[in-house]
Amino acid sequence: MTQTDLYELLGVGRDATDDELKRAYRAKARQFHPDTNHAGSEDDEHFKEISQAYEVLRDPDRRARYDRFGHAGVFGPAAGDGGGGDPFGNGGLGDLFDAFFNGMGGTQAGRGRRSGPVPGPDAELVVELAFREAVFGVQRQVDVTVPVHCDTCEGTGAQPGTSVARCPECQGAGELRRVRQSILGQVITAVPCHRCQGTGQSIESPCTDCRGEGRRSESRTLTVDIPAGVDDGSTLRLAGHGPAGFRGGPNGALFVHLSVGPDAEFQRSGVDLHATVHVPMALAALGGSVPFDTLDDARDLSIAVGTQSGTVMTLRGLGVPKLRGRGRGDLYAHIQVDTPTDLDDHQRQLLASLAEARSEALGEAPHAEGLFSKLRSALS
Repeated sequence: MTQTDLYELLGVGRDATDDELKRAYRAKARQFHPDTNHAGSEDDEHFKEISQAYEVLRDPDRRARYDRFGHAGVFGPAAGDGGGGDPFGNGGLGDLFDAFFNGMGGTQAGRGRRSGPVPGPDAELVVELAFREAVFGVQRQVDVTVPVHCDTCEGTGAQPGTSVARCPECQGAGELRRVRQSILGQVITAVPCHRCQGTGQSIESPCTDCRGEGRRSESRTLTVDIPAGVDDGSTLRLAGHGPAGFRGGPNGALFVHLSVGPDAEFQRSGVDLHATVHVPMALAALGGSVPFDTLDDARDLSIAVGTQSGTVMTLRGLGVPKLRGRGRGDLYAHIQVDTPTDLDDHQRQLLASLAEARSEALGEAPHAEGLFSKLRSALS
């Protein structure tokens, strides 16, 4: 054990109460416990030190000796254990587990009992969205069928006019505790009571509408506000909109998984959008403008003289709204210059004249062989 101040190890003042000591120890133990932290032997040693510090300070007699004599009062000969003894104090590992697991590892069966209604489970569904709905957000009506609290018995499970008694199996604790011996001493485990399903209550006259469950299945329509900027695979959590708990237990959550369909014009990359803009060859050479429909509006896109295929134009702030922040992404217009394929003779001559004026060698254009040419070649 180092000479570090025990109060400093736990991060509490010298006037800390028992509850403050326990809370501080749990926080430190979770941080440095070997089962959850694999940083190395240094952290393992620190876990032992804070465990020793807690075992000393939680004992009023040992704490008083430490306050008066320091380390020598609890770890030296004055401690009455020959300077060694149990490194976890007089309580041993049982008390250590009791402090760490809030009574689950100790012998005090009265601590940490769970009672009362058990929360309902979670539910999930899939909502399909169009591309633009995901970008700008939308309200959707969804139909769900989940257990809801019974109106007849108000969720208690008991027939109106009757009372709810204490469960004879768990005596109202809502759980059953089992004690077993291990190499660490006596270990207590707890499981929900199978008779009352963790409620601690027994119903002699069950409600006829819900058969004592306190809930019944019902279809309902929910309005889901889908925020702007969600993407394919996003999930919304609607707390309290899931199935009702057994016999008055609170509702679970409803998880809404979003499936976003593709768009014919735009491709999404995070908060940015990409689109291909087709520009005629002559317009790309001479410059001008082409109509372009963004997600927001229709506008004319200015094309500079001599624009080449592959040119990317950035339209700031016309992308997807940022889901967790302000502003929007950008829209990138990828220019594709289209080469004409259906020229008539006059247009072909004009292009040939242009090529001649620019001293561009055209070479000999391939001509398709006709039937007589193929026959002539075959007979020669």
